[in-house]
Amino acid sequence: MIDYHVHLWPHSDRAEVAEERLERLADYCARAAAEGVHEIALTEHLFRFTQVRPIADRFWDKEENTALRDQISSYFDFHATADLDRYVEDVLAAKAAGLPVLLGLEVDYYPGSMEQVAQALSGYPFDVLLGSVHWLGTWMFDNLEDTVATSEWATRGVEGAWRSYVEALEELAETGTCDVLAHPDLIKLTGRRPSPAFIDESHARIAEAAARSRMAAEISSAGLRKPVGEAYPAGDLLARFHRRGVPVTIASDSHGPDFVGSENARLVGMAREAGYQELRGFRNRVGYPIELAV
Repeated sequence: MIDYHVHLWPHSDRAEVAEERLERLADYCARAAAEGVHEIALTEHLFRFTQVRPIADRFWDKEENTALRDQISSYFDFHATADLDRYVEDVLAAKAAGLPVLLGLEVDYYPGSMEQVAQALSGYPFDVLLGSVHWLGTWMFDNLEDTVATSEWATRGVEGAWRSYVEALEELAETGTCDVLAHPDLIKLTGRRPSPAFIDESHARIAEAAARSRMAAEISSAGLRKPVGEAYPAGDLLARFHRRGVPVTIASDSHGPDFVGSENARLVGMAREAGYQELRGFRNRVGYPIELAV
């Protein structure tokens, strides 16, 4: 079994690479083994690294809402502190030491800048790149601890938020920058949902975007730990992925070792119920089949 979405740092911590890096990664792998996971992909957020600042820096300057602008500016100042080269070296050292890890990143969507992102990452030996949408414009819609972010839901409306999210996900998939759509219906995390008809249309568009881009999609336990209390993606969306021939990975989105491999048996059950008989593994960004078993 696999866990293809694991972070080194909690959101609340600055992104620093620990000196005891091999021991730290060994703790992740020990937790994985205890959960029946034979391989994990380390997929830290791209925005954590100073190398992305020339690409992403100040995209929020044109935001008229000063609260949103100040929030995301401060967020980047706090988080974008690590060195990508050091991160890559550490993961490769863990590989060389025999730890069952893959080198990856979670690549957030930067409208109009994904070609630059792809160029910046092209020289690294990544195994898998996850593509995700965590902000809409400057709105960090999944920041549940911040009143600026949560109050924006009332301004945008549920349908407006879902529509913007689906559009961003379609645009991200179209760029072909990444290999896997991470938590593809993340917009549901608060439990706010539009009408069934609107959800149906949203799911159809997300499945079409994944199929057209030939990306895999992630089945993630992270939503079970959010107010929505539901894995990503919803059962209907997962069934649509299967009908469209979209391969899937399994993921915990754990920020630290505690949730590595979390709810894997449940996620496998979801995959089987949707009709899947295998998962998608990656090496050097090339996919291959993995037998679907706990």
